Amino acid sequence: MPAHDQRLLGNISIDKNNLYREESFTDLQAGTIKQFVPIKADGTPDSTRSLVFMGQTQIMSNAGPLPIQFMLEAKNLDEAIAAFPNAAKKAVDELIEEARRIQIEAASRIVVPGQDVKSKLII
Repeated sequence: MPAHDQRLLGNISIDKNNLYREESFTDLQAGTIKQFVPIKADGTPDSTRSLVFMGQTQIMSNAGPLPIQFMLEAKNLDEAIAAFPNAAKKAVDELIEEARRIQIEAASRIVVPGQDVKSKLII
């Protein structure tokens, strides 16, 4: 591996005290719920930590499907299923707001020929 690539990677290591087993649940329509089960380095369940849930779905854009990921506040799968619709809507709303903000910033940087641009140059 080239030295440049090694510098970019740095020291990559797995934290054996923060391991999770990933399980997926889907209805094959609206999306997927990923359940992360905390485990110890020997693979046995770690009951001292809580389950973690993440929702995944996609929306259609002009460029095709756009994946959306979001955390689900839940203690079990049933709660994660109930939390999915609102969390998905919130994630999509935040994505749209961020896209609008980026679009506004980009538009403010566009210089159009013929526009009255105030220059600080003294002629």
